[in-house]
Parts: sequence; structure tokens; C-alpha cells
Amino acid sequence: MTKTQIQVPEELFQELRSFAKQREWSLAETFRRGAELLLQVYPEPPAEETTTAWTPPTSGKVGWKGLSAAQLRDAAFADADPRLG
Repeated sequence: MTKTQIQVPEELFQELRSFAKQREWSLAETFRRGAELLLQVYPEPPAEETTTAWTPPTSGKVGWKGLSAAQLRDAAFADADPRLG
């Protein structure tokens, strides 16, 4: 086992000391259990991917190709909720 020294804010220290006392644990046991819990809760970060960063498609590759403004308007109104008039 490795011995180490850490610094914690006074308020946190008091809360941990009270927590440990209620469970009849030493402070060292409390910190060990806390560290074990952190390792279980937070998975290892994903490995860095070597692919290039994603970029959104340009406007020339998406949208309503070949429709006029009037056709787009008619399509939008065809999809409209009939209760809107």
C-alpha cells in the first residue's frame, strides 16, 4: 500500500470525517472507497480516433434539388396542419 498526503477544503474534510465516523471507517478507508467508486462510475475516456473531424455537408449536397420556390411553398402547405387554416 502507498502512503500519500492530500489537501481537501476544510468543509469537505469535516463532512468526510463525519461520514466516516457514522460508518465506523477510518478516513483512509473512506478515501479509498471514494476512489474506487470514482473508477467504477467514470469509464476510461475513449481512445482518440485518427479520422478527420466531422464537418456538416455543404448546402449544395442537401435540400430540395430541382424544385422551384413555388413548388417548395406548395409542398410546405401540403404538410401543414389542416386546423391552421
